[in-house]
Amino acid sequence: MPIAAYQPRLVDRLLRELFAELPALAVTGPRATGKTTSAARLARTVVRLDRPAEAAAFRADPDVALGVLDEPVLLDEWQEVPAVLGAVKRAVDGDYRPGRFLLTGSVRADLEEATWPGTGRIVRVPMFGMTVRELRGGAGGACFLDRVAGEESLPLPTDVPDLRGYVGLALASGFPEPALHMGQRARSAWLESYIDQVVTRDAPAVDPGRDPIRLRRYFESLALNTAGTVTEATVFEAAGVNRKTADAYERLLTAMFLTEALPSWTSNRLQRLSARPKRYVVDPALAAALLRVDELGILRDGDLLGRLLDTFVASQLRAELPVARSRPRLYHVREEHGRHEIDLLAELGGGHVIAFEFKATASPGRDDGRHLMWLRDRLQDRFAAGIVLHTGPRPFDLDDRIRAVPICALWG
Repeated sequence: MPIAAYQPRLVDRLLRELFAELPALAVTGPRATGKTTSAARLARTVVRLDRPAEAAAFRADPDVALGVLDEPVLLDEWQEVPAVLGAVKRAVDGDYRPGRFLLTGSVRADLEEATWPGTGRIVRVPMFGMTVRELRGGAGGACFLDRVAGEESLPLPTDVPDLRGYVGLALASGFPEPALHMGQRARSAWLESYIDQVVTRDAPAVDPGRDPIRLRRYFESLALNTAGTVTEATVFEAAGVNRKTADAYERLLTAMFLTEALPSWTSNRLQRLSARPKRYVVDPALAAALLRVDELGILRDGDLLGRLLDTFVASQLRAELPVARSRPRLYHVREEHGRHEIDLLAELGGGHVIAFEFKATASPGRDDGRHLMWLRDRLQDRFAAGIVLHTGPRPFDLDDRIRAVPICALWG
């Protein structure tokens, strides 16, 4: 069977540039998103620590095991032998040459400990699922957020999808294996198997003692409310667990990069903003698999359709954050009682913002941009652009600095 050609990723150039100047990088993100495949292209030696035979020497003496390898070294699934972090730290302290070590893993917990040994030695590079742009071979172009920030044109692809086409793209998944190589039936089976692996094996390995049945119910409840700002009680009551258990489950799924709580944006120019986070399942196809819904079921449910499209767009923008020159961070905006709400807000490095609304309509009107106009009028010079992303075929202006743009401009 021939080996599949490598599909370039958005982070490839960033990894090359950083590794040319830094001694160690940690590529983090959900399991099966291609971290190892991308990082291995920069390595001379690959150690897979999820294989007992290869992990044994590192458990016995990580410093000696690391010291005999030809560099650059990739330590895959480092969380299986956390002591390797200390060994890498000591090796870097002794020799700060660039391009020595790469670590890949699907758990963030140890990396976020206040006392972890990698501070100042190991730079983290997040990597999530494949975007449509990557799947179509366009990883080398300028980021969408950078184009908007630079007031550049936003070209569309030659094949502009309709609403059903966007749902199909969302259900294709960002996990490389099913997205690139599988049809619908095999992809669904793969995603269901992925969920089983998470709740029965991966999660207990990170946090032993967790009940897989209740964890699955909680994960399903998060999927039902993906792209939402509902209360914690709404999520854990739907899952049939108490607050303490729900908090533990949310920390666990976040530590495994499978869910994200997007913070609410704050500004001294705005009053009475809600502080409640907006929760996402990081891959829209994974959310659909958790809920056991297909394309037709999503198209028949307006609320679920809106949540899925929001989750899909967020997954496209999230992948750009590490590589965008404008150094954006993602937030959402919601006034208390929901009078004004902005689906996503990208705050750029200089403090300017780009705000997004998503509409499952082919012909948005001026009223669809009213929340963006409200934000523009209050932020004034800090407001770079407002974009209503829609499912129609063409872009057009709605108001000053506010445009209606087809979703496919994200990868055009």
